[in-house]
Amino acid sequence: MRFLGWAVAVVLVVLAIWLPTQLHVQPESIHESEATTELPQVGTVVDVPDFNQFADVRDKKQAFFSFLAPIVQVENSTIEQEREQIVRIQEHLLAGNKLSNAQTKAFATIAKRYNVEIDTNDYEATFAVLLRRVDVVPEALVLVQAANESGWGTSRFATEALNFFGQWCFRKGCGLVPDARVDGMNHEVRKFSSVNASVRSYLRNINTHPAYFELRQLRAEKRASGADVRALDLTPGLLSYSERGEEYIHELNSMIRVNRPIIFDVLEPNPNPNLNSAPE
Repeated sequence: MRFLGWAVAVVLVVLAIWLPTQLHVQPESIHESEATTELPQVGTVVDVPDFNQFADVRDKKQAFFSFLAPIVQVENSTIEQEREQIVRIQEHLLAGNKLSNAQTKAFATIAKRYNVEIDTNDYEATFAVLLRRVDVVPEALVLVQAANESGWGTSRFATEALNFFGQWCFRKGCGLVPDARVDGMNHEVRKFSSVNASVRSYLRNINTHPAYFELRQLRAEKRASGADVRALDLTPGLLSYSERGEEYIHELNSMIRVNRPIIFDVLEPNPNPNLNSAPE
């Protein structure tokens, strides 16, 4: 009986230690296992609030930006970490050192993610492309485009497909068919598994698609001059994002200026010193 009593006590101690680790819900994993506690803690978001419940326009905007901003900050933080990895690898090679297996793997993984071929005979050109692509997009620009493309989170595509940026796909059943789709067109508005995935896909699109090369070039020039990368600096690079062209750019610029105080209020409580970007 004494042995049985000791056995029960041991089991209870083990359970006391083990159970809390199983009940703790971890936030959504970031792309790399190197995510740190400095990142905002945001889980996988699969439900969109009813933004139509807000009668006051400012309250509606505040709620929308507050909902989306933490997700954007997490994804931007991940990109910033990737950029820092690339810079460290570049400095390592410039110092005449060989890459370790871990560095080689990280280098290849990031390059593949951003559609960049590593030219071992011309590392300088490879890093030039990578550093132009692996970079953050100012939160204000992301938030305003999301507001514009999703009708402040109330569009069918936002509520049903978690698509806040009007991103298309071209495989039947990959998304929602637009009501006003022209005959002969086969695109759908892509459906995402989470709002996080929608933001992540948008940022990757901006950072890799040939249509937004000008935006990346403008951002790289700001970086090279040591200036902050601001939303209004980059909107000219989004000319291809909408068929409305210049009208679309003017609309984004106006939205950034009008909503800057609200965006600043939303971003200010949790500023991320690692991001070299400003809300305006």
